[in-house]
Amino acid sequence: MQEKINASLLKTEKIKSKDKPFEINDTELKGFTLRIQPEWKDKFDNIHEGTKTYLFRYRASDGKQNRIVIGRHTDFTPTQAREKADALRRRWKDGINLKPAKQAEGADQQAEQKIYTLQSFFDEKFKPWVEAHHKASKATLTHFVQFSNMAGKPLTEYTNVMFEDWKVARLNAKIKPPTINRNLSMIRSLFSKAVEWDVLDNHPLSKVKSLKVDPIPKTRYLSDEEQDRMMKALDGREEEIRLSRDRYNLYRSERGYPLYPELRTMPFADRLKPMIILSLNTGIRWGELTSLNWADVDIPKSILTVQGLKAKSGKTRYIPLNSIAVDILKQWQKQQASYPLVFPGKEGKQIDNLDKSWAKVLKAAKISDFRWHDLRHSFASHLVMAGVDLNTVRELMGHSDIKMTLRYAHLAPEHKAAAVAFLVKP
Repeated sequence: MQEKINASLLKTEKIKSKDKPFEINDTELKGFTLRIQPEWKDKFDNIHEGTKTYLFRYRASDGKQNRIVIGRHTDFTPTQAREKADALRRRWKDGINLKPAKQAEGADQQAEQKIYTLQSFFDEKFKPWVEAHHKASKATLTHFVQFSNMAGKPLTEYTNVMFEDWKVARLNAKIKPPTINRNLSMIRSLFSKAVEWDVLDNHPLSKVKSLKVDPIPKTRYLSDEEQDRMMKALDGREEEIRLSRDRYNLYRSERGYPLYPELRTMPFADRLKPMIILSLNTGIRWGELTSLNWADVDIPKSILTVQGLKAKSGKTRYIPLNSIAVDILKQWQKQQASYPLVFPGKEGKQIDNLDKSWAKVLKAAKISDFRWHDLRHSFASHLVMAGVDLNTVRELMGHSDIKMTLRYAHLAPEHKAAAVAFLVKP
């Protein structure tokens, strides 16, 4: 497309993003170009305009087409970008090698010249960015391991077909579609950043679609019987820990060694039981639970605050505490209030996981196909079954969209029954 690149052009529909990247070449200054990337969707299906970048294109002495990134349209006015492009063109006309000139522009433009492999871009660019901007960075970055066997190629060599083949291989390996979609979401985000940062011209997953999944998936929650078995398993585990401490202290006493604290005088043998009970009664996420501070717990007012910086949604929410949650926190505070974290790990640091202890409890309770996150589903499911309206459940869960809460709607069949009852004529 040929147009004069100026402020008036930026106000027209001509620069609106399309399905594919395209360029507008200036009619007055040869080589001065505005590149427009395709529009894209975020995880909430909001549509965003693609990045618009000013470039200077020229032919090097070896005959190859080269480009120099001037910057995004939000960083330069068309006049400023034109002046930079004109200065580059004058150097090129004078026979000056533009590569050193480009390197002198700064570190960001140096990086644009570098040829990244998928692995090196992940390590040097994407991973640091995710760790700086996402609270759940560890969970997000874990998905990259699924692409490690194909990560040695330059970014420019990846194609739609390669990722379609990857999808087929994962399906043949009996991997569930939701898991595959989560993997794709991460790698799609990586390539989106590569395009946004002008490392790549085209997005290799632009035509790769996510697999179709049930929009209202099956929700796993504890039945009343399972919850009773889990509490009994936790009580049994507590007694085992106390007996072990009794035996160990007897051993040390017989040898004149200092004794460890007496667990039978404490409300809990360790942190697992209060963590599970609090999760069942608040619906708090694992990351929110393990980063919860005593400063966020107001026992007199029976309110628990999930700070926005620690919440998945980025928004602060307040969870009312029922009598069970208040009692648990009161008892646990008497036992453990020496660190800022409510449930600290070693040396007061945040807990990484409790996988082994959790697995043993599930085995003792004879509960299968149940994750820690399903404690959150249990909280929401039992609220809905008790007649709590979905919007209140949404607020308590911290869902940004009611669509996320609708997965529990089927647990309140009486509402649908009441609606169709109106069709019955007297």
